[in-house]
Amino acid sequence: MLARAREFRDELALRRSVRHFSSEPLPEGLLDLCVAAAASAPSGAHRQPWTFVVVRDPALKREIRQAAEAEEFRFYSERITDEWRGALAPLGTTREKPFLEEAPALIVVFRHAHGVEGERKVTNYYTQESVGIASGFLLAALHHAGLATLTHTPSPMEFLARILGRPAHERAFLLIPVGHPSAGCAVPNLKRKSLGEVRVEL
Repeated sequence: MLARAREFRDELALRRSVRHFSSEPLPEGLLDLCVAAAASAPSGAHRQPWTFVVVRDPALKREIRQAAEAEEFRFYSERITDEWRGALAPLGTTREKPFLEEAPALIVVFRHAHGVEGERKVTNYYTQESVGIASGFLLAALHHAGLATLTHTPSPMEFLARILGRPAHERAFLLIPVGHPSAGCAVPNLKRKSLGEVRVEL
């Protein structure tokens, strides 16, 4: 058990957010396996309040990029604070998001604000927590499969439901470009907090 835990810890410690993707295609069925792993996550009252939309169509990816960059332009020009800008500086992020077109696939995670059974609206419980856990499962599964990812959260994200034709009860939660890193891709040399800084035992 200890050996398996160390192996899993060491594997996840290698994951980095990637913003430069190659056009190398993904093996058939690989994303389905990763989404199935994500969908095995626990959820409030077992409502499973999620939809995972896999986007490969170049025209849709281009439309998503254009809409995301419009929101990012407003963020960087109107909403960002000096403190926030300073926090982002080491990451080199800008309002331009070419990775939304370059990555061979995007996975858009949607949260179900409520359920639908036939014509009847049903209550979902702890949807933010449930979809957050499922998203963590998804990122771990994609990394384990050897794929690079980025967690992208343009705000607001309503444009994703409109572009992808999702029903009114589905709310965009997370946008994940998926693929292989481009040749020469570099990532920031970040230091994570130590175990002693994040763990408390009583």
